[in-house]
Amino acid sequence: MQPVTVIGAGLAGSEAAWQLAQRGIPVQLHEMKPNKMTPAHHSPDFGELVCSNSLRSDQLENAVGLLKEELRRCGSLIMECADATRVQAGGALAVDRHAFSAAITQKIKNHPLITVVEGEVTRIPGEGNVIVATGPLTSDALSQTIADMFPDSKYLNFFDAAAPLVSFDSVDMDSAWFASRYDRGTPDYINCPMTEQEYDAFWTELVSAQEAPVHGFEDAGVFEGCMPVEVMARRGRQTLCYGPLKPVGLKDPKTGKEPFAVVQLRRDNAQGSIYNMVGFQTHLKWPEQKRVFSMIPALKDAQFVRYGVMHRNTFLDSPRLLDRYYRVRGNERIAFAGQITGVEGYVESTASGFLAAVELARRLQEKPPVDFPRETALGALALYISDETVEQFQPMNINFGLIPQLGYRVKGKRNKNAELSKRALEALAGLELD
Repeated sequence: MQPVTVIGAGLAGSEAAWQLAQRGIPVQLHEMKPNKMTPAHHSPDFGELVCSNSLRSDQLENAVGLLKEELRRCGSLIMECADATRVQAGGALAVDRHAFSAAITQKIKNHPLITVVEGEVTRIPGEGNVIVATGPLTSDALSQTIADMFPDSKYLNFFDAAAPLVSFDSVDMDSAWFASRYDRGTPDYINCPMTEQEYDAFWTELVSAQEAPVHGFEDAGVFEGCMPVEVMARRGRQTLCYGPLKPVGLKDPKTGKEPFAVVQLRRDNAQGSIYNMVGFQTHLKWPEQKRVFSMIPALKDAQFVRYGVMHRNTFLDSPRLLDRYYRVRGNERIAFAGQITGVEGYVESTASGFLAAVELARRLQEKPPVDFPRETALGALALYISDETVEQFQPMNINFGLIPQLGYRVKGKRNKNAELSKRALEALAGLELD
């Protein structure tokens, strides 16, 4: 059997390669690292997390928690590696990023049906089955090739941001404390409080701080779920207090009261030596990040082991171009997976790679497709990106708004979401995936 070409060994590409190989289909997995790196990548390993170490909520009352559970039950490589390298983070699934990527890399390279080919791919092969999973940082040459495939369609760019990392031993714990919001789960977040006066001084400097040059950057073009903190701050003095700096559910043990604002730090590695500034994606100049973020009292002497960076995100106008199996309409031998399809988030990218590979494997084995119903998170996401009625397509995280409602009343949002998840998992159990 001719090997399937998978381009890109991020979360989507690694998942796709694994699912194909597990079904007996040989794969050539192309990855340009380490020969060519992007500004957002630091490791030669596969499945590198560049924005945050958190894979978000792991609870079934949350849509991404449901998506993760569906992937687990379907034999996802990414979820297996995430669960094996997880670190405590309250109700979220967070991982030791380096151990996570190393685990994925080892699994992929040791699979007898997967051949890893290092080097940049600049053109999509003219024959054979292909899954393009080059992610939000698709190289210029391949990006142009993809754009040439769809001359009558919009091939879109937007910008994504990564938050700074600080060393734990540089955080002033006399000014901070460990807790999770509302004391849920284990107390794995470091909370850095600010008084109203401290916040006002910080906000004033943040909104006027110098930004790094980013070609084509516009506030309106930034994806809401990963918006630079300085852009968010410009929307109003207290906008951050209702966003990443919200103090709700976080009582300072020294006062017994909620502070005016709270900056949270989340563990970034298993040792707990490095912490991520939650919600502080940014594209400020590095000296400005040091100057402004050090105004947070608990971070006055913080050692920044990585500053925030801004990078380009690229995605297709998928409703016009792709079907529910992530295949190119009218050219089904080519499929796309990952954030390039307009799914937003690490887990969503994994899901697209999984579904694209499962459907390709079934087609090659002359089996009928698996039509994941909209009641499942896997199905809802695929149907969203292929919905031709969507006029102004934008990247989307999985959410319960994409899933049909129950048709009967359930008291309480969490209870309703739990019922939606229960229905989804029951529907998933009835599908034939092999």
